[in-house]
Amino acid sequence: MAQLNYEVLKNSGYKGYVLESAPEKVMQFGEGNFLRAFVDYFFDIANEKAGWNGKVVLVQPIASGLTELINQQQGLYTLYLRGSQNGRKVDDKRVISSCSRAVNPYGEWDKVLDFARSDDLEIIVSNTTEAGIVHDTESTFDQVPPISFPAKLTRVLFERFTAGKPGIVMLSCELIDNNGKELLKCVNQYIDDWKLSEDFRRWVNEENIFCSTLVDRIVPGRIRDPREVERLNAENGYEDPLTDVGEVFGVWVIEGPDGLEDRLPFKKAGVNVMVVPDVTPYKKRKVRILNGAHTGFVLGAYLAGYDIVRDCMHDDAVLGYMNKMLYEEVIPTLPLDKEDCKQFAAAVQDRFNNPFVNHELMSISLNSTSKWRARNMPTFLDYVDQMGRLPKCLTTSFAAYVAFYSNDIQDLTDKGLVCKRGAAPDSQNQPSAVGEADLETQRVSNLAKGNEYVVSDDRWVLEFYNAHKGDSAQELVHAVMTNTDMWGQDLTQVPGFEDEVVRILKQIRAEGALAAYKACL
Repeated sequence: MAQLNYEVLKNSGYKGYVLESAPEKVMQFGEGNFLRAFVDYFFDIANEKAGWNGKVVLVQPIASGLTELINQQQGLYTLYLRGSQNGRKVDDKRVISSCSRAVNPYGEWDKVLDFARSDDLEIIVSNTTEAGIVHDTESTFDQVPPISFPAKLTRVLFERFTAGKPGIVMLSCELIDNNGKELLKCVNQYIDDWKLSEDFRRWVNEENIFCSTLVDRIVPGRIRDPREVERLNAENGYEDPLTDVGEVFGVWVIEGPDGLEDRLPFKKAGVNVMVVPDVTPYKKRKVRILNGAHTGFVLGAYLAGYDIVRDCMHDDAVLGYMNKMLYEEVIPTLPLDKEDCKQFAAAVQDRFNNPFVNHELMSISLNSTSKWRARNMPTFLDYVDQMGRLPKCLTTSFAAYVAFYSNDIQDLTDKGLVCKRGAAPDSQNQPSAVGEADLETQRVSNLAKGNEYVVSDDRWVLEFYNAHKGDSAQELVHAVMTNTDMWGQDLTQVPGFEDEVVRILKQIRAEGALAAYKACL
């Protein structure tokens, strides 16, 4: 079977939107699954819906990558957006034609610099991982190419400046706080290191727009089941080793000045991309609602016998507990439009119920101490401050966290703290209210195994819990709450919190986590 390119696509009978030729307007540092399922998808929709008429040039960020394969396929690839939307299963296919070519700077740095001088270039996008935005003193102006991404970008901007071209819009997508500001800081450091002119510094800082952005789409990436690959190839009439898969939900929040929204093509295209004066509240919305929901329910749900997120959404107790936490405890404390937050929370339930993704609770459980501190504790403290009482669900989530880290501790190994999930209490051996008999049978079976699990966290955290494995519930909770290294403060100073967590921890150990979740409803 032929590999995807424009001629093969034409012969396959594909009826969707395709743009074969257009000016190259975007330089993108990164050619991986996320950018292709997110940024390049939005540019593709902008071509179709807004008549943007632009192409993206992909710059391979590290020495090994997809350049050769992308060029073989003339920039084309198949994207599947899969998930649940308003309770409905969605599996949409689109051939993305917004990318023109890829360049490997480790053998074609001259092509990158040639494109830097282009009259058509308007936007630079990056996603070089959290470690990508760093100031590496080993990077030099004359390297081909410079080592770090910010050094490469500085060199690209210098080439553009010396050619007398206008500034660009920089859209940084790395998963760090203030990604655009941090990237600009690194560029300015290289201007100092390389003793470049003050005129260039002024041009960089005044003529270019460095935007911090928040990206949100789960991208599982390639399809791993060879039988499904074979089936899709037969349906499509071509082979596509660049096939990409993302969830249906996607939002891109860009921090920028007045007028930028009209300069970018997304508003006219009607896609879920917004330009705002400050991205911070939207990051808070994502961390406290999406990430906070995960950390808030998964530890207790795992102790209750569940293994993947989707199954939890079919248990009335877990789902009801999660929604009460979000709608009655998290959203009321957020400084954002409440209806917008409710819509985001409704989308979270859809995302967690994705029929195509088996998101394991144990993978979410990694480093739950720092996660609860960053994702849930701020909401907990805001709620106490604003409402003058303890939030039931968030208090229960803290008790479930302590239970997960201390449940029948077996050993501390190089891999982590070995605990046991334990047998199911008799009170839980009934089908759930939603009639998911098979699901409940599997959950109880998981519990009945008494199966071991490994808690993964900072070593000092694991050593702390191992040292306290003989403590009573009262002693353990007091030790945890007064550990200021964990929480940055003494949580026993929150009125009533210690006694309530002790009570819930005892309930979880005696009756199971589902009983504690139901008690919140």
